[in-house]
Amino acid sequence: MPHILIVEDETIIRSALRRLLERNQYQVSEAGSVQEAQERFSIATFDLIVSDLRLPGAPGTELIKLGQGTPVLIMTSYASLRSAVDSMKMGAVDYIAKPFDHDEMLQAVARILRDRQNAPAAAPASAEPRANGKPGAADKGSNNAANGEIGIIGSCPPMQDMYSKIRKVAPTDSNVLIQGESGTGKELVARALHNLSRRAKAPMISVNCAAIPETLIESELFGHEKGAFTGASAGRAGLVEAADGGTLFLDEIGELPLEAQARLLRVLQEGEIRRVGSVQSQKVDVRLIAATHRDLKNLAKAGQFREDLYYRLHVIALKLPALRERGSDVNEIANAFLARQSARIGRDDLHFSHEAEQAIRHYSWPGNVRELENAVERAVILSESPEISAELLGIDIELSDLDDDDLLNNLPTISGVSANNASHEPTEDLSLEDYFQHFVLEHQDHMTETELARKLGVSRKCLWERRQRLGIPRRKSNATSDN
Repeated sequence: MPHILIVEDETIIRSALRRLLERNQYQVSEAGSVQEAQERFSIATFDLIVSDLRLPGAPGTELIKLGQGTPVLIMTSYASLRSAVDSMKMGAVDYIAKPFDHDEMLQAVARILRDRQNAPAAAPASAEPRANGKPGAADKGSNNAANGEIGIIGSCPPMQDMYSKIRKVAPTDSNVLIQGESGTGKELVARALHNLSRRAKAPMISVNCAAIPETLIESELFGHEKGAFTGASAGRAGLVEAADGGTLFLDEIGELPLEAQARLLRVLQEGEIRRVGSVQSQKVDVRLIAATHRDLKNLAKAGQFREDLYYRLHVIALKLPALRERGSDVNEIANAFLARQSARIGRDDLHFSHEAEQAIRHYSWPGNVRELENAVERAVILSESPEISAELLGIDIELSDLDDDDLLNNLPTISGVSANNASHEPTEDLSLEDYFQHFVLEHQDHMTETELARKLGVSRKCLWERRQRLGIPRRKSNATSDN
């Protein structure tokens, strides 16, 4: 059981955080100041230190030196966010802004402990030689161990290709664009690129471009001078400046306003920033990693994203596969989530039923890994018996729901089109999605959603998800007749 030290002078916050961590199977000790922590504990023996930045006496950053390598997670109010970033430059492993929600704290703690556990095994795993230059049985069995340095679960071919690219790209300073649907783990890839780079000891600053109001985003990213706008009572450094020497991760970069895009382009072209309201520029050394679930090339053609910025970002493009494209990885990931959630509530008897495993494997998971994690967490909390059923997971998949191969075999028959029927266009080059789209467009004018789903051999929810994925809108008349 990991042992965590909380250093926080506000008793209410300290007690609430202690209860949260203890409920999730962590051993917790606490102190109200750095001095009290020194007097009561051997600080270097803890697995993690969670400390407020501003404490009576010495600041929380003093624990970085006293911990002798123990990771320190700094808590800070939003107003002193720049100070927290400075603490990362001093060696803090990460920061979290107050007020934080429980999930945010638990995810940060779990990630830091996982990274600490994996770090010692990374070098020997990646240095293990291969017999005759080819992966043998031993290599295959150690794939997950070797991927510990990357921190992502899964061994399907698309992910193995991804791991290979991460290892090649990480040591460079090239800009990287990570593409993939929401919930596929784009930030995990960004962290792996940072952790395996020469910048690993410098901060990685993560910014969700969709979460910052458009009126504030330029000031947040590039900083501002005193008096630059109403309320700017003092000059402040921006997050790009805070990432100097390290990595800047811009998530959902497709949501960045055009004005901010122009400023970001200057960072990439000239390696310098200019604060809002300033006439002087200053140099920065920042590696940019961006992520998006949107098609930036099409956005650029539509004038919604700068084309020159797109090509600057698109030096290296990494495409994360959706969970439904990862084969048996989905079950491996589900079992990892099950083990983690079981440990949190102190149970070791939980397992998936055979039907649940089948449902996990064949469900399309439109929310990807994030949806899967939430489904497993909910099932673990609600489970009253050791066996977790598909129903408990909340997966709306019927026995008639077919996997892709089954659906591909059935679609030509149920649509009245035979692959060998000479009266129609050749279909041997059509994919499952082509068949699905052809069938829905051909029959949706005279069939309800229920009838379409029944003919396709899927549930209505599965039909809706495939419509969303393929961009096939429902007919108004069809929607009306089905309600």
